Parts: sequence; structure tokens; C-alpha cells
Amino acid sequence: MSDVIISVEGLGKKYVLSHQGEREGYKRFSERLQEAITKPFAALRRGRGAAGYGLQATGSDGNPSSISHLPSTASKEEFWALKDVSFEVKRGEVVGIIGRNGAGKSTLLKILSRITEPSEGRVTLRGRVASLLEVGTGFHPELTGRENIFLNGAILGMSKAEIRKKFDEIVAFAEVERFLDTPVKRYSSGMYVRLAFAVAAHLEPEILVVDEVLAVGDAEFQKKCLGKMKDVATGGRTVLFVSHNMGAVQSLCSKGLLLSKGRLEHKGPVRETIQQYVVKMDASSAVQFEGKKEKPSITSVEVDAGELKKGNLVVKIGFRSPFPLSPPVPGVIVSSALGVPVFGTNPRFHGSDFSGKPMTEGILKVTADKIPLISGNYQLSVYLGDWHMDYDQRLDACTFAFEEQGQPSNRPTSEVIGHLNWECGWSVVSPS
Repeated sequence: MSDVIISVEGLGKKYVLSHQGEREGYKRFSERLQEAITKPFAALRRGRGAAGYGLQATGSDGNPSSISHLPSTASKEEFWALKDVSFEVKRGEVVGIIGRNGAGKSTLLKILSRITEPSEGRVTLRGRVASLLEVGTGFHPELTGRENIFLNGAILGMSKAEIRKKFDEIVAFAEVERFLDTPVKRYSSGMYVRLAFAVAAHLEPEILVVDEVLAVGDAEFQKKCLGKMKDVATGGRTVLFVSHNMGAVQSLCSKGLLLSKGRLEHKGPVRETIQQYVVKMDASSAVQFEGKKEKPSITSVEVDAGELKKGNLVVKIGFRSPFPLSPPVPGVIVSSALGVPVFGTNPRFHGSDFSGKPMTEGILKVTADKIPLISGNYQLSVYLGDWHMDYDQRLDACTFAFEEQGQPSNRPTSEVIGHLNWECGWSVVSPS
């Protein structure tokens, strides 16, 4: 008997996008309903004004012409969210699926979970699938937590006896005992996802599919979920895991799939797959954002390329606010290409005497001289606030490539550990 539990051959998913011209635009349902009701009367009024009842309107040349309608400017475009994707997953493997936003990761999981039909190709699943693709997948908001555990279990094909056997474990893992008989529509997003994950992970499906939804939970619960998925995998079940947290992918998964623009670019060991992703990462060191009108917001982020060559990190953060910030307070977090934070800072952390006059817009500059980073690609997240609170954040706003200054020529790159190049003193202390 084959160990292959998931087989994907030539998989493709096509969507047809409709583009309306300037005349048509977007209309709400209420507007279209009103238009449908009044359209016959509008045509009658136009006919009466042009030629009276029962007469046909005439053009400028005297020849008959029908009542004209605005030409349709709608156009359609084919968009392939997935194209020619093929791979196999063996029983008991934990596979990380990575790629940039829009690469097709969630579409792939929806097809594997039988939520969406493929446009072409074939998927073969040899086992029961439990999926957690968004908060509360498969839950009914009007039912209680207790009722949803049984409902979701039944959807997954479990018998009532099987669900009862796992019921106490599910409730304990989700930590929602007090609210078990409360309708889940009153749950917070964190409670919702805890219960949904607990059901999916404890009812012993052969294949567990998990999207980025775990980001909703707090840090302690995410750690708990990763531990549970490791237990699931070691128990011989198969896990497909989508995440932008490369650290989590690397620690949990043994194999990796890299998607780019709907196509499978690489498949293999997870470290090798992540390395391919990092290599292809664009170093976009200057980005613009559309600020919000109702609250202070970040409008641009730029890393000074010239200063990087000197070993300095200089970040310029543009902002705009509907009210004066006195003064505006910037913050930055530098993370590795795997998404692991390396360091972060803002004036509040260090008791800085940073000050300035109240401002509604401008550019804030953060300078870190001679940063001891090793060579590599890094991600930059930025924050905007004042002395009391944060108002806006841009996670992974941009990336930058850093080259070490004065790196020893005899240091093998393969032996680098961590992200800091910290010079240490070495000595031998003889026994007294």
C-alpha cells in the first residue's frame, strides 16, 4: 500500500474578474433593486418625450432609431490563482506552504479541504480532512460552544461516541469551560479560534490543514498549538501548515512547498525551501502607504541605502494625523528573513529626551549607528504613536539587505550562528 496520502496533479484554479467601465461603476444591492423597479417607467417617459405614445423616436437624419442605452463598458479578465501545481505528501509528513501574499496558498488549501472546486487537474486524498482556514471554520454562531463541538465533529465524520471520548480534552485545551454553554457569536476572536483549533486537532483526522489563522491567538496559545501539531504529526497524521512566520514553519515542518504567482516554484526539505524564498525576497527599502483620515497613520517608510553601506541603519517614517501629536513617537523592529525579531526600539524604551513641537504631518528619523548585524536580508516593522499610546503599525513594511563591515575573511559563512556579529574577548583562566 502506498504511503502517499495527498496526490496533486496539474492543479489549476481560474477566476473570471469583471471590470466595470467608468459609466457603470459599483452599485449597492438597494440601488440595483430600485433601478430594476423604475427602469420600465423611465423608458416609457423617454419614449413619450421623444415621439409620444406608440410612436418610434427618430434620429437627426429622420430615420427611426430605438431608445438608446449607454454602451456596456464591462470587460472580463481570466485570473489563475493556481496553475499546473503538482506534488505528493506522504503519511505523517508535516509540510509548510510558504510564499508571498497572493501566491495561491489559501486557494490551494481550500481545494484540498474540498471547499473550492479546481478548474483543472486532479486531487486525490486518502484520509479524512480537518481544516482550520479562518476563525470559526464550520461553526454556527447561534449555537453554543458545546453544540458546535458536536456539530463540527459530525461534519468531520466523527461518531457521537468518538466526540464524547475527546470532549473533555477539547474543552481543556481551548480553555473555554466558563463559556461552554454560551453562543459562540459572543466569543472573542481569540476564544473562537482556540475552540475551532481544539476541535480540529483533537478529533483525529488523518489530514490536518491549518492556515495563518493561528496568528489570532496570543503567544502562549500559539506555542500550545505548535506543540499540539507536533504531537499530531508524531502520531502518524499529516499536517499542511501555511504561515508567514518562517521560524514556526522551520521548527514544525520537515518538507516545504514554495508558491509564487500561483505556480509551484520549489518543493523539498523545509530549510532549502525557506532559503529559496529568502533569496527571491525583494529588497524594497522604500514604500508608500495610503494613510487613514480618521486617525494618525504611517504614510511612508524608507531605509537609507547609503547609510547601510557604512554599517548604519537610518529609517525615515512619514506620517499624517488629523490632530497634533505632541510629539509623534516612532518605533522600529528589525526581524530576520524568517520573521524572528532581532531588536526593536522606540524613545519610550530608553527614557529618551526625544521631544519636539506638536505636528500633524512630517518625517521622523530613527538612527542606529554601527549595528552589529551579520550579512543577510532583514525585515523592518514600524510604529507610530505618542508618549501615551500607539496609533498605527506597518508589520514587515519593507526589507533591506545588510553587509557586515570588516567581516573577518577567514570566517566561514556556514558557521554563523544567530544574527549579531558581537566581538568578544577571549582568555584562559588557570586553576588557582
